[in-house]
Amino acid sequence: MRIEQLQYVLAVTEHGSVRRAAERLHVSQPAMSDALARLERELGVELLERQRSGARLSTAGRELLPRMTDVLEAVDRLRSAAAGEAAASHTLRIGSVHAATSVLLLPAVQRLREARPQTSIELRTLQQHEIVLGLLEGALDFGLVNLLDGDDVPAGLAAYELKRGRPVAVLPADHPLADGDDVGADDLRNEPFVGMRAGYLMHRYAHRLFGGNLPRTWHTTDGAEMGKLMVAEGIGLTVLPDYSVDGDPLARTGLITTRPIRDSPVGVRLLLLHRQREGAADASRGLIEALIHQARSLRAA
Repeated sequence: MRIEQLQYVLAVTEHGSVRRAAERLHVSQPAMSDALARLERELGVELLERQRSGARLSTAGRELLPRMTDVLEAVDRLRSAAAGEAAASHTLRIGSVHAATSVLLLPAVQRLREARPQTSIELRTLQQHEIVLGLLEGALDFGLVNLLDGDDVPAGLAAYELKRGRPVAVLPADHPLADGDDVGADDLRNEPFVGMRAGYLMHRYAHRLFGGNLPRTWHTTDGAEMGKLMVAEGIGLTVLPDYSVDGDPLARTGLITTRPIRDSPVGVRLLLLHRQREGAADASRGLIEALIHQARSLRAA
């Protein structure tokens, strides 16, 4: 198996045919077709469904695509590391569960870039357990995560509390439930619901809120940003930390709104996680300072 074979699969997926993928990568079509066929023989599965109009991933190909992407990303990280420690020292790798992205994380990153323009940012959207693992293994420098009140900071990591809030119901601004002062679990059960996928904190919160009596229609998505978009499109209601919605563009333009959850079982905190260490590079200290400054600005607003 060769790295370029995996790159060919992704290129065919992106461009819809072997011919167009070969043109974009400046490879002859026969050479690419032969490389793909050899990869399929080696793996023992058919990765592509070839049609007269083009090619697309087979069922097996779709299942293996995330793993192929992981391999290529790992190769990119290896190449970046090999380019020299000096270059790597100016890159901060941040994992986020999409919490308070538009009002906290992105303004802080912009503030850091203005102060240290030589610093590059690698921002990855990940599930909470992936962020913790990435921090412990050294693949990430920082993680932005939510914890419910009572949850412990993962062992081996240090934390800065940036925001403290509460879960709220997120609904279209013109939804009938927006006429009330708050929303109860029974109100949400009777509506199509947009839940976070297992592995996200708000998935656990929703199950605690509903107990064993879940909404009859339960859609699933990854992260707060897509959840808010689905609410704005009228697909369903969701629950998120209030700081993930306050100041969001969809809320500012009047497409979505929030209501407190009646008898909410627990509050929520937004934490910046990092590995425990004696010292920190200037860029790392700069990001911490920028996030804390932005969080204080939001509290004062």
